[in-house]
Amino acid sequence: MAEHGAHITTASVADDQPSIFEVVAQDSLMTAVRPALQHVVKVLAESNPAHYGFFWRWFDEIFTLLDLLLQQHYLSKTSASFSENFYGLKRIVMGDTHKPERLASAGLPKKQLWKSVMFLVLLPYLKVKLEKLVSSLIEEDEYSIHPPSSRWKQFYRAFLAAYPFVNMAWEGWFFVQQLRYILGKAQHHSPLLRLAGVRLGRLTIQDIQTLEHKAAEASMMQQPARSVGEKIKSALKKTLGGAALSLSTGLSVGVFFLQFLEWWYSSENQETIKSLTALPTPPPPVHLDYNSDSPLLPKMKTMCPLCRKIRVNDTVLATSGYVFCYRCVFNYVRSHQACPITGYPTEVQHLIKLYSPEN
Repeated sequence: MAEHGAHITTASVADDQPSIFEVVAQDSLMTAVRPALQHVVKVLAESNPAHYGFFWRWFDEIFTLLDLLLQQHYLSKTSASFSENFYGLKRIVMGDTHKPERLASAGLPKKQLWKSVMFLVLLPYLKVKLEKLVSSLIEEDEYSIHPPSSRWKQFYRAFLAAYPFVNMAWEGWFFVQQLRYILGKAQHHSPLLRLAGVRLGRLTIQDIQTLEHKAAEASMMQQPARSVGEKIKSALKKTLGGAALSLSTGLSVGVFFLQFLEWWYSSENQETIKSLTALPTPPPPVHLDYNSDSPLLPKMKTMCPLCRKIRVNDTVLATSGYVFCYRCVFNYVRSHQACPITGYPTEVQHLIKLYSPEN
């Protein structure tokens, strides 16, 4: 009986594979960090563009740099990414069946570490940039007034047509892998873990004790550097380590606040938020008098304020309410991002084609 009970205990301890809820929760943690920080930076940039506009323009690059610093720190110190360590998980190197399992405090080997960094940091950055490129190309294609004549335009239109199917295949690949993980047919919930040569496992008691002991030793032992090069290297290492530690501590403290922001700004709650924070509808603006001596407005209501000719393809700019020729206002707004009459900032999406009963 004792041997049978020991066998059961050993098998349960060896079965360290996390559940699908744990791995999905740690995946969603880092996806919640980016939009929350992006919203904070956007608010700061809108409040003071001179001081914080730089952070908004280069947000993707700054976030990627901080994410690289954070993930490299955790992978080398705890054998896990920030979100994986937050949920008590670690990355286990595949193929080491004949060797004793590495402790989490030993960190990942260099090969698996840099593969993990590439899939955790570089791949999401490239995906965000690709989505922004596709969005801009779709916008340009929808509002373009020139037919696709060159091979380049034909190529990017074919790319835009194929992108949704490629993206669907990519997401389907992850879905199938998660389904296989739930059914116990795979050791990885994500194909990126397989490509990195690792799998996820729970932290053991020995891992936790070793990590705590190592952190205590690091705070107590400080060896003075001997040469100038060693001093510079030590100072740089301390600076990077301190920045990574500060970033990880701040994220650990604010993770629940970030998840609350994700819930608050999710599309499901927007109608509720609007109903709770709704304000009375403002009155319509007072129209300018066409008999005024303003040089910007033509005397005749059927004339375009830009070309000073009878309007062709009447198009209203929703930002200000003025009507122009479609070609005139499209080219002006695309070049200046502003209303020709009022100077209000605007985009080509705010152009609305008007159709009269004659045409």
